[in-house]
Amino acid sequence: MRNLKQITRSALLFTCSLLSPATASDQIPGAPQRQAILIQNATVHTVSGGTLANHCVLLKDGKIAEIAPAIGADPSYETIDASGKHLYPGLIDSYSYIGLVEIDSVNATIDNAETGSLNPNVRAAVAFNPDSEAIPVARANGVLFSLISPTGGLVSGHSALMQLDGWTWEDMTLQGDVALSTQWPRYGNPIGRGRGRAPQSDGQDSDASDRLAPLHTLIRETKAYVQGRIDNPKAPIDLRFEAMRPIVEGKRPMMIQANTVKQIQTAVAFCNQHQIKMILFGGADALQCSSLLREANIPVVLSGIYRLPSRRDAAYDSVYALPSQLAAAGVRFSIASDGRFGASGVRNLPYHASVSVGFGLAPEAALRAITLSAAEIYGVADRIGSIQNGKDASVFLSSGDILETESQVERAWIQGKRVDLSSRHTDLYNKYKIKYEQLAK
Repeated sequence: MRNLKQITRSALLFTCSLLSPATASDQIPGAPQRQAILIQNATVHTVSGGTLANHCVLLKDGKIAEIAPAIGADPSYETIDASGKHLYPGLIDSYSYIGLVEIDSVNATIDNAETGSLNPNVRAAVAFNPDSEAIPVARANGVLFSLISPTGGLVSGHSALMQLDGWTWEDMTLQGDVALSTQWPRYGNPIGRGRGRAPQSDGQDSDASDRLAPLHTLIRETKAYVQGRIDNPKAPIDLRFEAMRPIVEGKRPMMIQANTVKQIQTAVAFCNQHQIKMILFGGADALQCSSLLREANIPVVLSGIYRLPSRRDAAYDSVYALPSQLAAAGVRFSIASDGRFGASGVRNLPYHASVSVGFGLAPEAALRAITLSAAEIYGVADRIGSIQNGKDASVFLSSGDILETESQVERAWIQGKRVDLSSRHTDLYNKYKIKYEQLAK
């Protein structure tokens, strides 16, 4: 029996050793900040207060302590000469599956959807994989935060805003349960229903209203449950209704994935009927509904700019120009990386924004769309999204304009913790660089 236990234990350890390289990244999370960091002579992109040339920023105790043209150095500081470098707040991806999906084509690595149609009690944060190989790749390009969202069914569950460095999902959760993700029924007979893509038809569908009936019922039952708990605090607790309670009480928004005019209009009407706060995700036809969205003060999270037009008769640049058109229409928006490449495409977030610059959006507005605008939409603008005194010291230094592909992120911090910028990509680059150097000799 003793030998059997030893054999079993050895086999288990051997199996774990085989699995660990495939399930865990090699980067070590940063330690809490203990030494103040003084960044000197940088071009500081504050986002909220313009761009400051040759300025200094002091990071202390995980916070931005001071911003000034000159800050006296102290022997206890780590001093960094950032002459010619650009300092940015950490970029925020407004919607992705990073940490929930590792490889889109391998089912065993996909954990972003639950069975069933109504799952308000699902929490994306607890399923987040802090050892995902996609995380170091994303933050190496300045993406230090991402909203992760469940999908599937009518009510998918609660999304969470994660910071992309830490040992556990608890460490990495900046704001849990940010919004309730809902997949709005499609109207008409859509063609090419890819993730984050818009249907190509906007006809009538008599079944669509019927598919909303369970959601109407869920909200009515939640309101009755809340009243019942008020009348009798000892009444049994229902986790589904408890998860819906902040939604019906107006304390938390519902994030509705909708693209066509009909979807957007019915979603806004639904939220008005039930007095629910709304965030629109997708928004391919948001321009046609701009007046409705502006008057209702509903922000739009655009599901990527690297996309084909939503309809065959649409202009080739209809998606590329959408951010500038929404800005001109006075609609609040942010830009996400969501698209065909899934979690591995999060690193391309700054380039989604830069494409919109080529089609009319001001560079400052493009940067805002992947920083402060996202923070405002998700209610964390008091902590991240811009470089201001008192905010989290979550910033990065770049060799140039982060919206340009040749710029490289050279240093990064999350709450003052130094972030390891190596990744599977850099490891492979270094490996094969050495290979060709050896072959050249």
